Amino acid sequence: MTIWKQTYDIVEANAFNKNTIAEPLGLLFTEIGADYVMGTMPVDKRTHQPMGILHGGASVVLAESLGSFAAHMATGENMACVGLDINANHIRSVRSGLVTGIARPVHIGRRTHVWEIHITDEADKLVCLSRLTMAVIDTV
Repeated sequence: MTIWKQTYDIVEANAFNKNTIAEPLGLLFTEIGADYVMGTMPVDKRTHQPMGILHGGASVVLAESLGSFAAHMATGENMACVGLDINANHIRSVRSGLVTGIARPVHIGRRTHVWEIHITDEADKLVCLSRLTMAVIDTV
């Protein structure tokens, strides 16, 4: 059983990143499950802050990208999802490698969605915990 009203394969999902902030940061969707979207982002000079660790804003970009795409897939035709609120708790620093995020729904309503995004390092330790609230709007 899936929660998705619109489905995409990974190639189609990654096409959504073209010409967006996700593209130059190296963000990639890697897996779409029955109720989650997973993706990765490198931790390197593109995503560092001046102290040489993962920038909190880059973590938020990963979280919002995953949650927004998931919300898009969970809505029907002639609907779109736009961000209302995002928060992020930065738990652990990362200097290099790859971080992985997974977005899962907390609430999928007719006019709002709430998504929780866990971002982990390569040792599967929690780096960032984010919550994204989306507004569902009509496109016609």
